[in-house]
Amino acid sequence: MTIQDKPLIIMKRGGLTENVHRGRISIVSAVDGQTLHEWGDVRSATYVRSTAKPIQAIASLLDGAAEAYGYEERNLALMAASHRGSKEQIATLEKFLSLTGLDEDLLAIQPTMPVGRQARDEYAAAGGKPRKLFHTCAGKHLGVLAWSKLKGWPLEGYIHPDHPAQQEIVRRLKLWTGAEREQVTIGKDGCGFPVAAMPLGRLALAYGRLASPELAKDGASIAGAIRITAAMHAYPELVEGRYRLASILLEDPNVIAKSGAHGVFAFGLRKERLGVALAVSDGTEIAWPHIVKTILSQLGGISEDTRSKLESVFPSEFRNDAKELAGSWEATFDLT
Repeated sequence: MTIQDKPLIIMKRGGLTENVHRGRISIVSAVDGQTLHEWGDVRSATYVRSTAKPIQAIASLLDGAAEAYGYEERNLALMAASHRGSKEQIATLEKFLSLTGLDEDLLAIQPTMPVGRQARDEYAAAGGKPRKLFHTCAGKHLGVLAWSKLKGWPLEGYIHPDHPAQQEIVRRLKLWTGAEREQVTIGKDGCGFPVAAMPLGRLALAYGRLASPELAKDGASIAGAIRITAAMHAYPELVEGRYRLASILLEDPNVIAKSGAHGVFAFGLRKERLGVALAVSDGTEIAWPHIVKTILSQLGGISEDTRSKLESVFPSEFRNDAKELAGSWEATFDLT
């Protein structure tokens, strides 16, 4: 099935369009789940990828894992993270191992080097070797392993769809997003976990509810959602990294945000009680900041300080290596 997308952002150089990034945008009310704005086909299934991490973390918190192991808020932030391998992120994951008594070798992921360029270069220069904790999804994996240990479930095979932890995660995800059974397809994520595909509007609603959890229909999950989002706000740079779009947005108390692989990004606005999800069809993330800045300029929802940070890190005009103005990013959609 072909997904009907639309142009979202164009990159201009010398007055000519050089690149066009197409995709879909869904904006949903967290109050009643109604679609308020849409651009492109938001009903086609989209894999939610790592935007699901905050929701995936909720189930273990409801079973008392944080109390049982003495998690700190920074540990919770890493459970929802796509980390870049900074020293602070790795130290937090090592503390996670210490608290839970788990061994790094139990992680069903391959050893790798840090994802972040600076962290990778520094680690490699010091003679560092690949390890599993450097995988960008290590926090999510450790959270599920620790939960499985607490529940007496098998530690081996914790990533498989028939494992009790994964079955409960999928059940909670469906409840939180309000997705019907026939709307959800389960595939395999890059890190080995099952990953759900659902209409983009369901993901937007999920983030509206993360921003305003008191509106969630899955009442049992509310306390877990409040706890995980508070941790993300307390440690935004642990969730992704310095200069990452989601981490900058998480510095604003009105926004809960998370990126996913292959072009998916989602955020919720607390005061406005809105959820926003977008998918860039070519799978790139270079267009995200300019799409998000345009959405926020049309909807509001962030402070002037946050707006200034976004423009500073992701300027609408770009320069070449000689520091000369070379071109600009321009939005092609209007949600008003």
